[in-house]
Amino acid sequence: MILNFLDNIDFNRISDLLLYDSRSPLLFNTGLFLILFVFFLGVYRAMRSRSRLRMIFVIAFSLYFYYKSSSWCCFILLGVCISDYLLGRLLGRLQTDWKRRAVVAVNVILNVGMLFSFKYVNLLIETFNRFASADFDVLDIFLPAGISFFSFRSISYIVDIYRRQLAPARNFIDYCFFLTFFPPLLAGPVVRAKDMLPQIYARPEATREQVCRGLVLIMFGLVKKVIVADYISGNFVDRIFDNPSLYSGFENMLGAVGFTLQLYCDFSGYSDMAIGIALLLGYEFKDNFNAPFKAQNPSDFWRRWHISLSTWLRDYLYIPLGGNRKGSARTYLNNFMTMVIGGLWHGASWMYVLWGAYHGVLLAVHKALRGVWRIPDGLKGTPVVRFANIALTFTLVVIGFTFFRAPSLDTVSDMATQIVGSFHPEIASQFVSSYMMIVVVMMTGYVMHFTPKSWSMASVRVYTASPLLIQSLLLAIVLFIIIQTRRADLVPFVYLQY
Repeated sequence: MILNFLDNIDFNRISDLLLYDSRSPLLFNTGLFLILFVFFLGVYRAMRSRSRLRMIFVIAFSLYFYYKSSSWCCFILLGVCISDYLLGRLLGRLQTDWKRRAVVAVNVILNVGMLFSFKYVNLLIETFNRFASADFDVLDIFLPAGISFFSFRSISYIVDIYRRQLAPARNFIDYCFFLTFFPPLLAGPVVRAKDMLPQIYARPEATREQVCRGLVLIMFGLVKKVIVADYISGNFVDRIFDNPSLYSGFENMLGAVGFTLQLYCDFSGYSDMAIGIALLLGYEFKDNFNAPFKAQNPSDFWRRWHISLSTWLRDYLYIPLGGNRKGSARTYLNNFMTMVIGGLWHGASWMYVLWGAYHGVLLAVHKALRGVWRIPDGLKGTPVVRFANIALTFTLVVIGFTFFRAPSLDTVSDMATQIVGSFHPEIASQFVSSYMMIVVVMMTGYVMHFTPKSWSMASVRVYTASPLLIQSLLLAIVLFIIIQTRRADLVPFVYLQY
């Protein structure tokens, strides 16, 4: 009987489940993750009376989750955990300023050195080859998923201890739980230790309200990612950016607008799912997006877009550079340098640097104009002015994201040439008939974005108040629609490469 049972086991399928496969990483939008997470959640709930064992179980699952996306690089993550914990304990005992600064320097050098080695070496080689007419081979470097996210969390942990805003983690298990916690591991939000460690110490249990709010966020995130972002990406946006000269200026403009929506739905969809999954486990994360396309100026946009990164850059880069404390010229320079570094953080491409520099200029220009250009008191806050501000800011953001998405300046130039010289608005009706589903999905995505926040909060209250049968049925319907509409090939989250 035992031999017959063993004969029926498909060991190849088991190895596929356990071993890393670059073609099928374990992501929130895969069926495998859904199955594994249901099992994980059942075990997690069963361990509620064994808090230490539960934490070790979560760490083990998180490392497995990271291994399935980045193979052996899970040992790098574990090494960062050990390094941070030891440096944090040492920093907590030191009193001499120069020694404390030295510990911070070691942490920053390790993290920046790691980022440089994995992300930017080949960029420097390619740049040197281009300008020196050299022919050095680029290196075959495997980029660990989410390396920028956990390195920023590592730096903020040590810096907060240095600033005496945070005590070192009580033990290695607590810190390892924080840094490896799988919901924000691959693509954020950039959760800070001073926000999460107190929750870890409290050993939280998810309330009914948290579970319902988490499920609603997960459903919203899946809809944003699979139904909106993936659909318009594969069926329209990628085609435009692959060869913009084949399309009219009108189509190029809509391609840029479409990518802006795609990126928002892809990234905010991941954030929604990460925050929702954490809620199912009892942990609260801050919002990472707050209707960024409602922003009325560039500064407002960065208070709404990728909030965890923009606040990180503010607290650990902009303010240490001097912030706005050293005069207007220095403030503009600090804004510019912060955004350039923020652009470089996104990846090893000069296009990201240009995108960051573009936003640095926008921030500086906005701050300069704010001091000399005053809206008449009778117009301030009126619907017309708000609409004009939103429309202008959105246009500037779309232009910036063209640099973000385009593989080269030639692509940007081709798109601009088509938009300026071959716009052809008369094809609008033909475009709508040919790309009806694209138009519907894009309009749906933007309508979802611009609906009042009170509507989404009301949906959470309605879902929480509904009977369990209705909740389960709604969840099943959303999952069914996701399965029916998702693309056959796995579409990774855009920010996994950062």
